[in-house]
Amino acid sequence: MMLTQPNITIGLVQINNSFSGQSYLPYTAGQLQAYVEKFAKAKERYAFILPIYKREHIDKNLEHLSGADVIAFSAYVWNINISLETAKQHRVSHPDSLIIFGGPQVPDNAEEFLRANPFIDIAVHGAGEQTFLDILESIPGDDWKKSQGLSYLDKHGVFISNEARPRPRDISEFPSPYLAGTFDKLMKENFAEKWIVMWETNRGCPFSCTFCDWGSATASKVVSFDMGQIESEIDWFSKNKIEFIFCCDANFGILKRDVQIVSKVAENKNIYGFPRAFSVQNTKNATERAYLTQKILNDAGLNKGVTVSLQSLDEKTLEYIKRDNISLDTYEELQRRFTSDGVITYSDLILGLPGETCESFINGIGRCIENGQHNRIQFNNLSILPNAEMGAQEYQEKHGMKLVESRTVNIHGAWEDHGDGIFETQLLCVGTNSMPPRDWRDARATCWMTALLYFDKLLQLPILVAHKITGLSYTNIIKGFMKADSYKYPLISEIALFFEEEAHRIQNGGVEYVFSKEWLGIFWPADEYMYIKLSINEQLEQFYQESEQLIKDLSSGAIPKEIIRDSTLYNRQLLCQPFQPDDVVIELSHNLSEFYDNLGDKCEIKHEPSIVTISRSQNSWESWEEWMEKVVWFGNKKGAYLYNNTNFEKAIAGHH
Repeated sequence: MMLTQPNITIGLVQINNSFSGQSYLPYTAGQLQAYVEKFAKAKERYAFILPIYKREHIDKNLEHLSGADVIAFSAYVWNINISLETAKQHRVSHPDSLIIFGGPQVPDNAEEFLRANPFIDIAVHGAGEQTFLDILESIPGDDWKKSQGLSYLDKHGVFISNEARPRPRDISEFPSPYLAGTFDKLMKENFAEKWIVMWETNRGCPFSCTFCDWGSATASKVVSFDMGQIESEIDWFSKNKIEFIFCCDANFGILKRDVQIVSKVAENKNIYGFPRAFSVQNTKNATERAYLTQKILNDAGLNKGVTVSLQSLDEKTLEYIKRDNISLDTYEELQRRFTSDGVITYSDLILGLPGETCESFINGIGRCIENGQHNRIQFNNLSILPNAEMGAQEYQEKHGMKLVESRTVNIHGAWEDHGDGIFETQLLCVGTNSMPPRDWRDARATCWMTALLYFDKLLQLPILVAHKITGLSYTNIIKGFMKADSYKYPLISEIALFFEEEAHRIQNGGVEYVFSKEWLGIFWPADEYMYIKLSINEQLEQFYQESEQLIKDLSSGAIPKEIIRDSTLYNRQLLCQPFQPDDVVIELSHNLSEFYDNLGDKCEIKHEPSIVTISRSQNSWESWEEWMEKVVWFGNKKGAYLYNNTNFEKAIAGHH
């Protein structure tokens, strides 16, 4: 392949998902372009066409790229198939073009990848700015032996893998695509787009979690971008009215200056009104800075919930996945502090990790709640990434990991069909030596049951009461609902069966969420789908009747009847539902309102008759569709399903 023209036309492709009518600016593509335009020997030699930044029909991609001499794809799990097919079809009509693939979905050992996709000329590994420039500067020509950080098949079909490029120790000179004007033309020509951004303040991760291609692929020292540049970028975001910033740092809060960064973001929101949300990935070992940065964001209304990324609470599992150097005690202390301060958090647990059993996983759920997680546990199915340690066949065989390929869909996302027959997929782990497929289904179903009863708030107060009075563990209460007798509790048994069937469907390659054409035309988590179903089918009264009796049975009569009755009634009346425009007044025999306000912490249940007014008139929904969107969907992350906690904010699908 020889490119002889003096001017080289370059097409960059970074296809991102669009969420809730908002699209990401293609940050990686912008980085490549900004770097070339700053450091190329003769930057006038290169002409960049506008990058492809979102998923559309493949024909539109091909038309856009038709004049490109060089095309560079940034490949991720959410775009690999459309990227490969675009490259394949482009090569047919443009045999002399140079096609480059980089990004996390390109395997470190790329021989099989390149042979399976012979239309790819070069695979780039690791940070790509300098490597990409080296490739461009070598044109005309196709000898890349001197370039670090890439692999390819030579003209004889021999696989060549050059030495890895050392991770840059100084990135302070790397240009910002935002400040360099890289996106100005793209934004001008797509003026109707509502842009959201990805942003780095540093690079690197010192941890080596085996499920992650962030740390296990780098295990590197953290290096930082220039602080002056960072502050200027924050101003750029504000002045361009960017609502949502997703910070790509692996461990935000690990550096002292991170407090200064969030303070600047908060200050800008106060001055300009933007950004309105700032999402970070907390540092693994929860330090005082991790607490302080999140407290600043919370006080400024910039975070939509603090992530407490536990992943597992089982010591053996943490050892297997190389997180045993990350202290659970500090995570739990962070959880307690945020709960005490009224800062909303949610915890991440991953289902299907090596070493985890069904029992240890479900016990971990109970431990999370006992430690103060009353808002949300996000139960993530383990997805395998190619450059994570877990992506190696030897690792999978060692732990007996059973994998299935599943079409990738987004939580609360629409069913996207662009008419070209190309869909993205992921590899899910649905069983291991320690958690066989039958146990995985039980654990998965229990996750949904926990979410429905406790985190969707349908039965949170009675469960808190039962735990407080009898000492019954949260785990055993949830298990009781999962094993409810079908004759005595037909509806609860039906719910448990539905969750079990959904788990089985995923194990057979089904998608992770339940699609409903009638209910906003989006994918719902199974628990939320069931919440909607119970509401629309007018089954909530039966649900509460069965639940009241089941809790009586589980407690073996240890809870006074009036407390079970009142706690169930109060929870039912607090539950947000449409077509309820009037306030309601109920009489309680005990101080359940005070008890619930304190989530059972340092508050005893006392016989104190009271009259409680539940204010419904300030939040009324006049259609099922409005209620589904504003309560069930937008309330998901903050658990805002009750009339005393109705902070409904527009959500960005897929971000958890």
